[in-house]
Amino acid sequence: MSTNTIVGLTVLVVLFALEGALPFYRGSSNRYTHALRNFSLALVAGAVGALMAPLLLLSTQFAAEQGIGLCNWIDSHPAVCAMVAFVLFDLWMYAWHRANHGIPFLWRFHRVHHTDPAMDSTTALRFHPGEILFSTLLNCLVLAALGMSLAMLALYKTVMIAVVMFHHSNVRLPDALDRAIRRAIVPPSMHRVHHSHLRAETDSNYGTVFSFWDRLFGSYRTRERYDNIRFGIGAYDESDWQRPLRLLTLPLRPIGLTSGQGTSQ
Repeated sequence: MSTNTIVGLTVLVVLFALEGALPFYRGSSNRYTHALRNFSLALVAGAVGALMAPLLLLSTQFAAEQGIGLCNWIDSHPAVCAMVAFVLFDLWMYAWHRANHGIPFLWRFHRVHHTDPAMDSTTALRFHPGEILFSTLLNCLVLAALGMSLAMLALYKTVMIAVVMFHHSNVRLPDALDRAIRRAIVPPSMHRVHHSHLRAETDSNYGTVFSFWDRLFGSYRTRERYDNIRFGIGAYDESDWQRPLRLLTLPLRPIGLTSGQGTSQ
């Protein structure tokens, strides 16, 4: 079992327990059913990711053997290069996330993540396998362009998994702590806005690890209250659509105009 998998499972167990003890949104009586559905979809997406993993290894090996990519071109200490690559890969993740909202074809797959009518740490696992396929293929190109090693990628993925689960979590944080975290890392409050059913809020706060990309590129958004956010996209949020097999077919469904969203085909 890889390090990022161990870290991910550990963080998930801790957050899921905290969500039961210190929930931000109360009254969720079906959190176990909700988690099971998200886990089921995650198993399918994870299987696709595992099958694609050798491509990531090949891309890092190719860059190293051919001497291509940023880390192979600049003369710096490996630790410095690793930090630069970490930040730039997170910038790529911001751009990829934003593209998933802006390009209708990609949105067809990414909306599976956004049709979750609740939001907790298991929502971080809820992705369509098609999105995993496309992101892995593009990640191979980015890894080669940055000249990242497999160790650098493993470090980023370990941090990313922990942060993504954290900012999807339904854990109540003190306001002062949330504001302090927000200066650098995406906190739960910021990502809750991103999962709002209102399109203006959905199309904001794209950051994966670092929060400053949204400030830098004008996509940062906050609100006065976070306790009245309605999650979802205004469609496909009924219980029948939350079954994993139906979610797998969602990319085939029309985009159209949905309540509160306004995504056009």
